Amino acid sequence: MKPTTGFLYHEICMWHDPGPRSVYDASGLYFQPERALENPETKRRLRNLLEVSGVLDGLTSLKAAPAQIEDLLRFHTPDYIERLQSESAKGPGDAGDGAPFARGGFDIACQSAGMAMRAVEAVMTGEVDNAYSLGRPPGHHAVSHQGLGFCLLGNIPIAILSAQAKGVVKRVAVVDWDVHHGNGTQEAFYQREDVLTISIHHDNNFPLDSGGVEEAGERAGEGYNLNIPLPAGSGIGAYHATLDELVIPALERFRPELIVVASGFDAAAMDPLGPMILNSQCYRDMTHKLMAASNRLCQGRLVFVHEGGYSEGYVPFCGLAVLEALSDQESPVVDTLGDEISHWGQQALQPHQRDIIESIKPCLDRIRPPL
Repeated sequence: MKPTTGFLYHEICMWHDPGPRSVYDASGLYFQPERALENPETKRRLRNLLEVSGVLDGLTSLKAAPAQIEDLLRFHTPDYIERLQSESAKGPGDAGDGAPFARGGFDIACQSAGMAMRAVEAVMTGEVDNAYSLGRPPGHHAVSHQGLGFCLLGNIPIAILSAQAKGVVKRVAVVDWDVHHGNGTQEAFYQREDVLTISIHHDNNFPLDSGGVEEAGERAGEGYNLNIPLPAGSGIGAYHATLDELVIPALERFRPELIVVASGFDAAAMDPLGPMILNSQCYRDMTHKLMAASNRLCQGRLVFVHEGGYSEGYVPFCGLAVLEALSDQESPVVDTLGDEISHWGQQALQPHQRDIIESIKPCLDRIRPPL
């Protein structure tokens, strides 16, 4: 029997406007400003590919209300929410370090967070088997007191904390495969033992000096934050080994009631902000691995919340692969570029990558199963 896959999308999320900016802004007026890399096209084209491929017809459309202030305050500070709301009502602003927004940005971010909340609740109540929330702005870099790296609100922390407050779920595992460290999600649960946070990312990319193996959680949360910083050029072999030997064993030790995936596609080979070399088939395969783990551990309860990914031409193929896997569909779309990427050099697990994975394995011993 095919799983029922919930899908959340709202056009207003595509109206979030970071404004024209160059990635070289800090160097002065030497480069013509360009459209921000975090723009609607990757997400909108993904949604369009789902429609023209026929996959959208096999998904269950879910509607979501925007997150409310009380939902936001479970993670964010009152001062930050008040400032973000006030600046958004007046016009352009910046939520922190590299998190610009136009007028109305706060309301749009609330919609994105509300979609993540709805996805979690729909899966936990059995309305759907799994779900994918395709919203923006993204959220995994936002910390409690400010935005960061394109992110205004912590979509995943807000969704998990809301579900916990309502008694819908207790133990949750977050797997973040965005190419950048999920520092905001880490901060939200760093001192808690009821949420296991796992981040697979390029070593010391963004934020700088963030995401080291030594950041393992503290107090009650010691051992429940697992960072997996991979070297530049990591490909299909490295990511499969990471899931098989670190991520899946960590999930099996923790035994969550729900697995949430911070689904960034910037570890794909064509991304302008990521130095990794994955293809869409790798994302499909990783989704199948997590589905199998969720079937064993938590009745298949799995939620994907969209994060980064900045290749307008390739992100849609990666997202399509994930949603085909989640919903057990096969479309006529063929990713010919992905086949070429799979034959690039260094796609097999390299010795230096093996050494890093082996060095992280002792961290699994810190994860204690539920009583």
